[in-house]
Order: sequence, then structure tokens, then C-alpha cells
Amino acid sequence: MDTPSPHIAVIGAAQCTADGYRAAREIGRQLAQRGAVLICGGRGGVMEAAARGAKEAGGVTIALLPGEDPAEANPYIDHPLPTGLGIARNALVVRAGQGVIAVEGGYGTLSEVAMALKLGRVVVALGRWADVEGVIAVHDPEEAVAQLWSRLAR
Repeated sequence: MDTPSPHIAVIGAAQCTADGYRAAREIGRQLAQRGAVLICGGRGGVMEAAARGAKEAGGVTIALLPGEDPAEANPYIDHPLPTGLGIARNALVVRAGQGVIAVEGGYGTLSEVAMALKLGRVVVALGRWADVEGVIAVHDPEEAVAQLWSRLAR
């Protein structure tokens, strides 16, 4: 029997910097190349970039959307799942991932980081939330994926 693909949540703001977009896109690409399924909130910014990178590398993308309309998902989402929960869907995003990579973000991202840590998930942060206790700080997309992957393998 095949080993199931790991589900990895990539979190970050719906509006991000150009550097954040490039980093998230590279993270999505590298995760897909390793066979991971990408979980995200499905909208713009970091979520779109990570999903785009994953799709460009032939990966599978799942979005847990805040609203009730699957059409609100960005065009790189294979499986849009409307929750109707608004920001409360953040808990579902991190719960669905076996590990979490945060790229930039605001307080919504911080809430996801906190929930993921509370759930015992491995959390890697590129940028803003790297100083939160329990978070693994990294400096580039390659390190983010490598650090997460090595910890999931344990």
C-alpha cells in the first residue's frame, strides 16, 4: 500500500509583498515536488502564490474557504471547500495540515500559528512570526520546506 501524501498548510495574508508572493510560490512548488498536498485558505496573496507554485509543479491543492461560494477560490485551487465560517475557518486550515508553513501575514496568520502550536503541529515561519516560541524560524523557502520535511519524518 502506498504511503499517503502529507497534507501541509501554507498560511499568510491575502495581501502580501512581492517577496512574500515569490517565497510562497516557491514553497508551494517544493512541497508539490515532494508529493505533499497543499492546504490553504484559498484566496489571494500568500494562499494564491503557494497554490500557484504547487499547481505549476503538478501538485494537488485544497482550500478551506471562509465563505459559502466555491467561486471565491483562486484559480490554482483543485478542491475548494466553502465553510461559511469566516475567519473561524483558520482553525480548519491548520487542523487539516500535518505541518504548517507561515509566510508573512497579520493577526489572522498569528491566530493560525497559535492554533497550530496548540494542536502540536510543526510550525515553520518565514518572516514575521519567527520569534513566536515554538516556531522554527527560517530564512528562505528551501529552508522552510527542508525544516518542515525533516521534522515530519521523525
